[in-house]
Amino acid sequence: MSRSTTDRLIANAERHASSIDSVDLPASPAGRIAVLTCMDSRIDIFGLLGLEIGEAHVLRNAGGVVTEDAIRSLSLSQHVLGTEEIILIHHTDCGLLGVDDEEYAAHLEDAAGKRPRWRAHGFEDLEQDVRDGAEILRSSPFVPHTDAIRGFVYEVETGRLREVALG
Repeated sequence: MSRSTTDRLIANAERHASSIDSVDLPASPAGRIAVLTCMDSRIDIFGLLGLEIGEAHVLRNAGGVVTEDAIRSLSLSQHVLGTEEIILIHHTDCGLLGVDDEEYAAHLEDAAGKRPRWRAHGFEDLEQDVRDGAEILRSSPFVPHTDAIRGFVYEVETGRLREVALG
């Protein structure tokens, strides 16, 4: 019987647990920072930013877009767990680049028989979507620390991170 990917990952988790002597990290990130990025599996956010376990909150969703749920998480991150900075990271060759929300909703309705209440949040311009996300965060009454928001585009082709001027 062949093992599924999940079975392999669970076995990895068991090996990982046996290699940890003691994890005594507080829930609040030591770096007082949160990162919102795409769920794309090509982005090793810990390696890219040189983060250690316990240093940052990392939120991932399709496109790394600022959604209501991202605001919910960032609000908790700041109000309850003490983060004060936010990094937004989009990336080249993103699956949401060029996705039309209305067409995607129609596709799901055809496939599932029901139209979603949420949007895909497709976009045409990486840098502009980073700027738009930063502006949504700055205008949210639920995210108090908005003076230290920075945005970037990760270039999957080169492994480089370039900053987006937020204006």
